[in-house]
Amino acid sequence: MPQALDELFSDKQLKRDSASLQRWGCDWTRSFEIAPSAIVFPESVDEVQALVRYAKTEGVALVPSGGRTGLSGGAVASHGEVVVSFDRMNQILDFNATDRLVTCQAGVITQTLQEFAVDKGFFYPVDFASAGSSQIGGNVATNAGGIKVIRYGLTRDWVAGLRVVTGDGELIDCNQGLIKNATGYDLRHLFIGSEGTLGFIVEADMRLTRQPQTQYVMVLGIEQFGDILNVLAHFQESLSLSAFEFFSEAALQKVVAHRDLQRPLAGSADFYALLEFDESAIDAAGRSYEEVVAKGWVGDGVLSQSQAQAEALWQLREGISESLAEFTPYKNDLSVRVSQMPAFIEDVDALVRASYPEFEVCWYGHIGDGNLHLNILKPADLDVTAFYARCHEISPRIFEQVSARNGSISAEHGVGLLKRDFLGYTRSQPEMAIMQAVKKVLDPAAIMNPGKLLPRTGGFH
Repeated sequence: MPQALDELFSDKQLKRDSASLQRWGCDWTRSFEIAPSAIVFPESVDEVQALVRYAKTEGVALVPSGGRTGLSGGAVASHGEVVVSFDRMNQILDFNATDRLVTCQAGVITQTLQEFAVDKGFFYPVDFASAGSSQIGGNVATNAGGIKVIRYGLTRDWVAGLRVVTGDGELIDCNQGLIKNATGYDLRHLFIGSEGTLGFIVEADMRLTRQPQTQYVMVLGIEQFGDILNVLAHFQESLSLSAFEFFSEAALQKVVAHRDLQRPLAGSADFYALLEFDESAIDAAGRSYEEVVAKGWVGDGVLSQSQAQAEALWQLREGISESLAEFTPYKNDLSVRVSQMPAFIEDVDALVRASYPEFEVCWYGHIGDGNLHLNILKPADLDVTAFYARCHEISPRIFEQVSARNGSISAEHGVGLLKRDFLGYTRSQPEMAIMQAVKKVLDPAAIMNPGKLLPRTGGFH
């Protein structure tokens, strides 16, 4: 590594020891080599700009690192890159109650923003299981979704402005927190979801909303997957849902065992739906429950009677990913239109079971917005490399099912390394050509998270 890097950063801002390289050189994926050359911890926008200009001159590849909770390899450094951690750019810089805007540095933890909003009498609604460790910059760079998309939308919907350092080291101020701004291309949305391949997000203006009513949670046991959508449609006719999640019996068994939780119902069902809604909708929810039971769509259900019970019921859904970790799951994060989900999950489930009858499969996801998480679990006696290789073989066939329905091979986890070469199943050739051209404009030296998101050889199928 050139000596100049040591001149840009103090000893406390630069790490090269093996433990640090392994810790900051990866995300939650475990199937890629981890081999960065250094970890740097900038503490200001000026330092990020200086680093990028140095990297462009010296031809040094940079990999952005937030909370490292990604599941696509987007924050993995495998080829001697310098990892740029935003852990120390973690301050809330400004707040305006009239505009309902909070200006955050990229390293602000999602939960910190949520708690700040509550303290000010507002609400930041983007939420997911990794809120306690994920960072705002990473959320924006991957357009994170989570459990309340059905009511509040994605991270994109809450970004009012961005400051981004491009691959030239230039600082771009996008939209400046405006509600209306009809002055051409909105570059803010270009960087949202770009996974650090066009520039590094250093600050974000995040919108807040009013605090919601007290939320009630209902868990329903459902035997037929198609009936989950009947239940969703029926409840939506009479009330506004904050969340509508689902998980399989296999997923429930894993999370109950891992967290020593109580099963929600006296008996078991093939699938479960978790609904969240406002306190004012409790009567409407009760009537809807009686109607879906009468129609035979639901066998049993439970309604939270306290905040503690609501939180306990949410653990059944939010704890699934953590509970599966010990089984080294091969994950697929897929989306199709909600109306197409029953046929889609039936086709994909049949494909996986026919191809790997000895593998256990766990389904769960954000059913209310068409997002399914498919988890194939590694048998204890199978080598992890061989397991991943076998699962990789079937991915194109799964993605063909996605493509046939004009769906997405990555609903909310991003593309990163894991799905880079499959991008053509969701994006057309003209779209990918434009994406490559934009990359060349904003990152002419190809130093910003290289090798991620964009296929090296076209990624067409």
